[in-house]
Amino acid sequence: MTSGTALIYDEEMTTHKLLWSDPICDIEVPERLSSSYEQLKRYHLVERCVHMPAREGSEEEILLVHSLEHLEVAKSTQTMNEEELKRVSGNYDAFFFHPNTYRCARLAVGATLQLVDAVMSGKVCNGMALVRPPGHHSHRNAANGFCLFNNVAIAAEHAKRKYRLQRILIVDWDVHHGQGTQYIFEEDPSVLYFSWHRYEHQEFWPSLKESDYDAVGLGKGKGFNINLPWNKIGMTNSDYLAAFFHVLLPMAFEFDPELVLVSSGYDSGVGDPEGQMNATPEVFSHLTHFLMQLANGKLCVILEGGYHLKSLSESVCMTVKTLLGDPVPQITGEMAPCLSAVESIQNVRAAHKPYWKWLMHEEHEDKITKNSDAVIVERFLEVHMKNILFVVPPIKIATADSKGSAHSLSGPVHLVKEIDGNEIKALVSGFYADVAKEEKTLHSLGSILPILDKILKKEVCSGIVESPTVAASVAVALRYSLHFGFQR
Repeated sequence: MTSGTALIYDEEMTTHKLLWSDPICDIEVPERLSSSYEQLKRYHLVERCVHMPAREGSEEEILLVHSLEHLEVAKSTQTMNEEELKRVSGNYDAFFFHPNTYRCARLAVGATLQLVDAVMSGKVCNGMALVRPPGHHSHRNAANGFCLFNNVAIAAEHAKRKYRLQRILIVDWDVHHGQGTQYIFEEDPSVLYFSWHRYEHQEFWPSLKESDYDAVGLGKGKGFNINLPWNKIGMTNSDYLAAFFHVLLPMAFEFDPELVLVSSGYDSGVGDPEGQMNATPEVFSHLTHFLMQLANGKLCVILEGGYHLKSLSESVCMTVKTLLGDPVPQITGEMAPCLSAVESIQNVRAAHKPYWKWLMHEEHEDKITKNSDAVIVERFLEVHMKNILFVVPPIKIATADSKGSAHSLSGPVHLVKEIDGNEIKALVSGFYADVAKEEKTLHSLGSILPILDKILKKEVCSGIVESPTVAASVAVALRYSLHFGFQR
């Protein structure tokens, strides 16, 4: 079986730097790359990875996505003086040229393609490319937002052509909307693009109407462009996990990608001056772990933003540790999403209902189950009174079958809780009822909720789930039990 995690890094990409004063661009510093690599070394992760040299992307590869005019402008900057570089840079929104920028950008493209080739050829299972300049803001014909060439978009087009892939998932967890990637693939049903981003009702850069939840793609690409806008700052681990559970993962499993590419920006992490979010580094471990269950593990993570050096480097390490197969760490903080996050998630789901079977199915189920408040109250009281009247002596292990019923293995047999959509909603702050019933993988995750409920109440110390689902979902459930510190 394929094993190993690739790590691609070239110190030369740190030579791209700002030569003049610019308060917008001065956060995109070479130390973003070097500090991340040094932290990987301190954690002894570099030595555990498969090392591959970065190569230059060819002009032909860059032209898979970008125009010849854009390529020629970038090439011409290699011999410019500082004044000329400043003048050309002023033609773009939040971008700067250095005489070595073109060379660094070609290395960033080449490193990304090296990673894709290594994963697709089976040399490694997955990997990460530490590159700069980043890429997800760059358009076909223009640099934008610190980005010259769109590394991930070029990688997707390369994979489609070289390996004849028909379904590629791009997950963009940078705090800024990757509008460049959206524009490139918005009419392409072979690429499912997901982006969450700070939006604040179009007040946050790049301040585009097409960054909102109702931008679902164009033509044949309708339904394959997923924008999840954050309309307030301070989003936490629980908000990010909720977005994965109730938007991305159900769509991803239905889409069934052959390759997953991550535009991995860590400005969505705690402490970052751009994002102003509160997600801690370990959440990126969990997000990575979920994505590893797709595409038979073919996962390529490519660095985008991240401007708080400590937060960035720790988050990079969490990602690489998970790619290497280390257990995911415990998630910290409140586990219920905030109301603003719930609103954004519900808006996205509503916008995409016409395009996804799992959402259509849920709409049908909602009409059946939401017939009256009286039925909900009656069901709640039935379960509630069982738990009060039939007190359970201390037990060691609980089991749950595929229907969500949980039973003890030692002590008298006792119904812990029969779970349905309404009770799931009650268990997780009135929101997590929206697990797709046609998505067997996510349904199996829901089946462990009664056991987790018992564990959190300290009524059992561990549990076993019986679930007739695919092996990937079982792996997710087992690894997730490990991060909580529970025995299997």
